[in-house]
This record gives sequence, C-alpha cells and structure tokens, in this order.
Amino acid sequence: MDQVKPNCAVTLTYKMKTLLPDDTVKEERQEVVEFILGIERQPPTLETAVDGLCVGDRVSVRIPGSEIYGEHDPGLVTEIPKKGLIAQRLREGRFYRQMKKGSLVSFKVLEIRPDTVLADFNRPMAGVSVLLDGKVTAIREVSEEDIQAASEAQAKRNIGCG
Repeated sequence: MDQVKPNCAVTLTYKMKTLLPDDTVKEERQEVVEFILGIERQPPTLETAVDGLCVGDRVSVRIPGSEIYGEHDPGLVTEIPKKGLIAQRLREGRFYRQMKKGSLVSFKVLEIRPDTVLADFNRPMAGVSVLLDGKVTAIREVSEEDIQAASEAQAKRNIGCG
C-alpha cells in the first residue's frame, strides 16, 4: 500500500507540543501511534492531514482544543460562597476537590476573596491545543477482521466501557 486512505492502518511517529491558550508550551513529547484511518477516530484535523500521504511524508498540524480537550467556557467561571469549603484546600491557581452530598466538587481556584471564591469549573485542559509534527512511517492494508475489532473497540470507548 503506497498511500494513506480510509480503512488502512497508518503508523505515525510524531512530536507533540501542548499549547496553553496563550501559546506557551506546557509539555513536549515524542510518540508513535498506529490507527486505522476512519475507524479508530483521531482528531479531524489530523485525519484530514494524513489522508493521501505516503510513507516518508511529513505532517505538521495545529489541533484546536475543541477537537481534543474542549473549548474553555467563560460561563463556567463563577463566584461561589466560601462557606462550606475547606479553607486549607483553597489555594489560588490550584484545583480544589471535595466530596459534597456524594458528588465530587472540583474547580480551579482563580481568586480567593473575603467571603467568596472565583472558581473555574472548566475541565483542566479546556482551551489547550496541540502542535503535532510527524512523519508517516508505515502504511498497511487491514483485514475485515481488523476493521471489525477496531470498530468494536471504538464503540466501547465511545460509551465508556473500555
């Protein structure tokens, strides 16, 4: 197989930089991933970028936060009463976690005020995007059994069973 296309396995060696909303690099790592294009879902930007590439081709994409961690929602930043919170756990810039009535309450403490806390209830990585620089190192045909197994595994991940 000489070109990446749907329902084929592609191996990608890549360096990934995690970018905070202000474009500062949070972390950088190098990995190798193999997936069946169109079956084992990847961020749409990456799937589009590798479709049609050949072994040895390079790819460089910025994957927006909306495709991986979700956008940062300003509506989830709110002022809450300090009463009922454990004072020793309140630290600006840190995550606060507490079980209340059988549920986990979790938020990032943005600011501690006299009677309230400015809390960010967004997921920790919301708004974070990724710069991915990689190279296609292998492309191979897959069997119907491979596609079936990958489809079933993807379905389990989608419903939280695997």
